[in-house]
Amino acid sequence: MPFKPLLSAMAIALTIAALLPYIRAILQGTVQAHVFSWVIWGSTTFVVFLAQIADRGGVSAWPIGVSGSLTVLIAILAYRRRGDLSITRSDWCFFAAALSALPLWYVTADPFWAVVLLTVVDLLGFGPTWRKAYAQPYSESPGFFGLFALRNLLVVLALEHYSATTLLFPAAIALACVLLMALIALRRRAVTA
Repeated sequence: MPFKPLLSAMAIALTIAALLPYIRAILQGTVQAHVFSWVIWGSTTFVVFLAQIADRGGVSAWPIGVSGSLTVLIAILAYRRRGDLSITRSDWCFFAAALSALPLWYVTADPFWAVVLLTVVDLLGFGPTWRKAYAQPYSESPGFFGLFALRNLLVVLALEHYSATTLLFPAAIALACVLLMALIALRRRAVTA
């Protein structure tokens, strides 16, 4: 379909629109990003991009590649601006799991297993945010997660080749974002009631 490149371009625009304010906040010193979290998210997202390219994801893979690149940029900026440099044992476990995706892909000769592992790692990364959003629902921006849910929906619609490898990551992240937005909305109502 000729509109798939347009959907991909829209997804890239949403990625930039969602991440640019965060980058600006780091540069202004109003946000101190957790360096290691962004390194993990950047590496997982970028490897998913490579897996989607390998499985003929086509133009729909580009928003994931842009997201991975900007996420790595955030990690670099956070480090240079002396963001949160505390690294826990679980951070190392997430990082090891993310790094293990490449050898898993090599051994199995199938990018699907790398995408499964990276999707699980990325979803586990939502855990601390879920916990924080439950306790402090006004500390998270539902709009930010809404942009990423919409971005991932556009990625799914722009897929040139539908397979578990190309579909799993954007669909799972979109669902996680929608569920997080619902949690924030429910908790905000409960707190103000």
